[in-house]
Amino acid sequence: MNLNSLNRKAPVRCVIYDCDGVLFDSLENNERFYSQVCAALGRAPVRPEELPFLHMHTVQEALLFLFPGRPDLVKKAQEFILTLNPHDFIPYMKMEPNLLEALDALKLRGVLRAVNTNRTGSMKFVLDAFSLRPYFELVVTALDVRNPKPHPESVLRILEVLRLRQEETLFVGDSEVDLRTAEAAGVRFVAYKNPRISNGSLLQNHLDILNLLD
Repeated sequence: MNLNSLNRKAPVRCVIYDCDGVLFDSLENNERFYSQVCAALGRAPVRPEELPFLHMHTVQEALLFLFPGRPDLVKKAQEFILTLNPHDFIPYMKMEPNLLEALDALKLRGVLRAVNTNRTGSMKFVLDAFSLRPYFELVVTALDVRNPKPHPESVLRILEVLRLRQEETLFVGDSEVDLRTAEAAGVRFVAYKNPRISNGSLLQNHLDILNLLD
């Protein structure tokens, strides 16, 4: 973990977290969800090589990806999703180790905590199922903005609401979409368990962020 790129800059007052792949290992959750959608519409189950895209993008973008050139099937898929119970898929989400301990430690240091996710309506069920609401000052989903990640609107909204400057804000993400979002918004970025997108700082464990801020 290279700390120099952060230590030379302004103190961090807020850490923004992506959800899927950062707060949770949710690949099985996404695979089961979208495979059920595919089955209902007569499509083959999700392939392993399709999972990274589904993991990073909004539901609408995922449906366009799964059913390219078929707006009729996309519409039917949207209607089918409304019949699904989000609680059925939450058991397949695994919280990342030491997440709560790290969030508690950030609070003790006076560091604000936020979530920026391309999830939509399912995020409220995730927050409630894992009792996460007290751990974050703000949660922004794709439903809260006109332009979801990688557009910077969601990060800029967090900065506005929490009255933060770009240089005192840190984005923790695991995907190219997260990196592009942070760059577009002008905030610092730290990769989580993905050295391919690391720009000098990499977390392998959530508690590593405490060393990063020292």
